[in-house]
Amino acid sequence: MWPYKTPGIPDDRFEQLPGIPLSKREVRLLLLSSLRMAADSVLWDIGAGTGTIPVEVGLLCPESQIVAIERDEEVASLIRRNCDRFGVKNVQVIQGNAPTCLTDIAPPPDRICLEGGRPIKDILLASWELLKPQGRLVATANSLETLYAISDGLANRQARHIEVIQSAVNRLETRGIQQTFAAVNPMFILSGEKR
Repeated sequence: MWPYKTPGIPDDRFEQLPGIPLSKREVRLLLLSSLRMAADSVLWDIGAGTGTIPVEVGLLCPESQIVAIERDEEVASLIRRNCDRFGVKNVQVIQGNAPTCLTDIAPPPDRICLEGGRPIKDILLASWELLKPQGRLVATANSLETLYAISDGLANRQARHIEVIQSAVNRLETRGIQQTFAAVNPMFILSGEKR
């Protein structure tokens, strides 16, 4: 399905379900860069949605351990199917509600990708407590309320090396006989490191 060593799998290569979020390819590249994965990192992807991040990380870092956490059983099954589709073997899919299910997961993470869930600030604070020292948390926000909750949570935990990126991506699309540029919904990507 993806014979290359570089990230950036086209969105249409993933199996999708209506209404289930998918991190767009260009945003995914920024997320992967922000995670700063080591070859043997332990990554928790909370609110993994379609499973694009676990698949991409699994292909890039086959020695890493990846835990994809999703509350809905049907969506958790979708993540498993996408992992199978790309031959990714180092992803464990956990169907559970964050933050409640987080204390039952082992081993603890040194990387966290927080892509959704409610209440987002509670999930951030609970996962931060489980993050290893010098670990890194990367979170996405597509609303002002989520942006504030994540930035406030990182500030309250005295995260260091905080970075905020806002993506502004346009894609060429064919509409009728014209080719026009269409904007991909903007996304904020926030990251910080634990002392």
